[in-house]
Amino acid sequence: MEKNHKIIDANHSHIIPDFKELYRYKDLFVTLTWRDFKVRYAQTTIGLLWALIQPVVTLLILSLVFGKFVGVKTDIPYLLFAMTGMTIWTYFSYVMTNAGSSIIASQGMVKKIYFPRLIIPLSKAAVGLIDLAISLVIMVILMIYYGIAPSSNAWLAPLFILMGMIAALAVGIWLSALTVRFRDFQHIVPFMVQIGLYVTPIAYPADFAMKQLPSWAATIYYLNPMAGVIQGFRWSVFGGEAPGNMMYVSFAMILFIFITGLLYFRKVEDEMADYV
Repeated sequence: MEKNHKIIDANHSHIIPDFKELYRYKDLFVTLTWRDFKVRYAQTTIGLLWALIQPVVTLLILSLVFGKFVGVKTDIPYLLFAMTGMTIWTYFSYVMTNAGSSIIASQGMVKKIYFPRLIIPLSKAAVGLIDLAISLVIMVILMIYYGIAPSSNAWLAPLFILMGMIAALAVGIWLSALTVRFRDFQHIVPFMVQIGLYVTPIAYPADFAMKQLPSWAATIYYLNPMAGVIQGFRWSVFGGEAPGNMMYVSFAMILFIFITGLLYFRKVEDEMADYV
């Protein structure tokens, strides 16, 4: 009987990941995703409710600090305003945190068998969709509670969600490759997530930040890939003033991080078993 064989030749390596090979390993991707889902909630008392508690608690803290103490003014109820930003940020932060350490956490498998290593951070991104779905449900519930209907731009909301997912995956791919060689990133990533929560227009409008910064700092602010995504998503759902051209700076940054992340990941992929 003829068998399929995988020949690994170091002299014929690809510059970018082999997407056909990734598809051939789709069963492994599904298995890892299901494993991560079960492990995440194994031996927990309230299970999936943890995915609900985290954004709700964060939302209440942001509402207290920025809505009450700082007095940020918004065109819609503040809880709904902040939740709209939290919706995509929750997914981004989950993927950033878990994909970053994913190769190290799977080092036993990486050392023993061959498979496209990119499947590992991809599986983390898939599990994070649970958090995204729950956050979207909370946002819809708040919209119903406050009696606010989506704007005529709502058809663009999936585009901004997709850009947020690409941004999360791009950063996750970069961090997963960097953490293999530089273990310090295991400690840096949680700090980056905390800082990112405050330098991204989640708890305040982007215009509020622009008023506090000099004009030349606008471009630097929008180099944060999530700045334009969250601003655009909020506009698509509730309308109002359309995002400015600076939003495209964030989009360009997302594509840059995604492409360079794939290139760097592929560059170090063959050596990962040696480093872990």
